[in-house]
This record gives sequence, C-alpha cells and structure tokens, in this order.
Amino acid sequence: MNVGMVGLGRMGGKMARRLLRHGHAVVGYDRDERNVRGLAEAGAEGADSLEELLTRLQPPRAVWCMLPAGAPTEETVERLLPLLAPGDVLLDGANSRFTDSVRRAARAAERGVDFLDVGVSGGIWGLEQGYCLMVGGPRGAFERVEPLFRALAPESGYAHVGPSGAGHFAKMVHNAIEYGMLQAYAEGFELLRARPEFRLDLRQIAELWLHGSVIRSWLLELAARAFARDPELAGIRGWVEDSGEGRWAVMEAVERAVPFPAIAGALFARFRSRQEDGFAARVIAALRAEFGGHAVRPADDAGAGPGGAA
Repeated sequence: MNVGMVGLGRMGGKMARRLLRHGHAVVGYDRDERNVRGLAEAGAEGADSLEELLTRLQPPRAVWCMLPAGAPTEETVERLLPLLAPGDVLLDGANSRFTDSVRRAARAAERGVDFLDVGVSGGIWGLEQGYCLMVGGPRGAFERVEPLFRALAPESGYAHVGPSGAGHFAKMVHNAIEYGMLQAYAEGFELLRARPEFRLDLRQIAELWLHGSVIRSWLLELAARAFARDPELAGIRGWVEDSGEGRWAVMEAVERAVPFPAIAGALFARFRSRQEDGFAARVIAALRAEFGGHAVRPADDAGAGPGGAA
C-alpha cells in the first residue's frame, strides 16, 4: 500500500526505508530538504509540502507522523486535519502523551478521519531488526493499514492494544520500565567499579551475564558494546535527559495510587545527573556533619570515592 511519512529524521527516515524494502510506496515530507532527497534516492517520492504529499497519495490515504512530541506534532496534526477526507487514516508515532492522543482522535473523528496512536520502540536498530508497535484507536482503521505494521515489525512485534490513547499509554509505561532497567544496570556497574582492587572488566562481565543469567537482555548487550569502545566511559558526561514519558508515568501512578518507587527513583536520578554539584547532596553532607561529626569534603575535592558511614 502507499503511505505518506511526515518527519524523516532518525526514526521516520529509517521506518520509511523499511517500508520501501517491503514493497510499500512511500511519499516523504520533512522540513529539511536533505532528508527528503535522501529518501527519494532510496526509492520514495519526495514532497515539498504537506499539501503536495497528500496529492501524491491514493485515497483513502494513510499519513504517518514521526515528529517530536508536543508542539511539532500538535501543529502538524492541526494542519493536516482540514486537508484530510473521511476514510483517511492519520497515524502518530511520536512519544505523545496519551491524553493528547485521546483528544486528537476525537478531533479527527469529527471530520470522519481515523486517528491511530502508535507507540514505537526499536530506536536506531529498527531498520534492520524491526520495530515493536503498540497501536491504539479504531480496530477497523488498524486493520486497513495493518500491512504497514506487518512490514515494520518483527514477527509478533505489533498489536492493536485498545481504543484511542491505549497505544501511547502502553508506550509510556514501556518507557517508564526502561527507566528502571537502565537505572538498575547503571547502579550495578557503578558498584562493580567501586572495587578497583578486583580489576573487574565491565565488558567481560556484561558479556558473561548475557549467557544464562536471569538479567540477560538487549540492554546488557548494548552495555557490553559501550564498555568495549570506552571501558571507563570517559568520553561521556553523566547527563541523562528524559523524554517526558517517565514523568507522565510517575504522575499517572500518583493519580491512580499505584506504588511506583523504583521507576520514580530512576526518574529523579536523571534529574540529579544534570547537577554539577547537587544541592540536596550538600544538604545531606552538612546534616551528617552536624549530627554525627562526619567529615565533609571541600567543594574543590573531585576525588570522592566509595565508602563511609551511612
């Protein structure tokens, strides 16, 4: 089938290429003309505008947005809706907040347009290995564009998970779990490194754990790759960004009174990573000195190591 892909960056461009490999006709649009030209060289049709993209698609049309969540997606959906016709399908593959997807689906339905919110996981590896797709929205629309999902996903890697908003809700929780997994691995490797007398090879241990260990995973495989390139990760600053989904998941857990301590802690650890000299840590050090007489390190002492009383 033919599909319009809006947003040809790190994710959208590779997804479009995977669709081309599976015989689908793709019309691509991106504000960066270089991305459009690159996709055209791979066999797609390029478009200079949203309007042109729609004229190149056969009705009923399928338009897939792969843009940053928030304002870029909101603005593009608002521009597309008046241009679409009843029976068309609009898909949003961004990490959008599920409440926004419910709202957008209602707006689309007023015009007879079906809106599908698609949680997409797979990152930069998806082109070769496939993407995991969590789809929310009308089942009829899902079935009409199912050939696209089948091409993008590995075997058993896509599903219609529920009504509008359900796809992005599932992806939000997926990413929240990812936060917790990353934090657990990070803390474990930091503790391994805290015993320099053992001269532990972190790459070796990561690769060892990939074979038969109960904590083996793809993330652990990626950790081994990272340690192989840079054993001390010396070229990386310990600044960890968040896409917003971890925050939304924690807020949802609070609203629903769902215990969420591990993932909430992982989110707060990301906030902590962005502070050169976290004030909260200084407060704790000051209080320990006040109530227990514990030594404090001067502000210019960067050689802090493990150990010490609780």
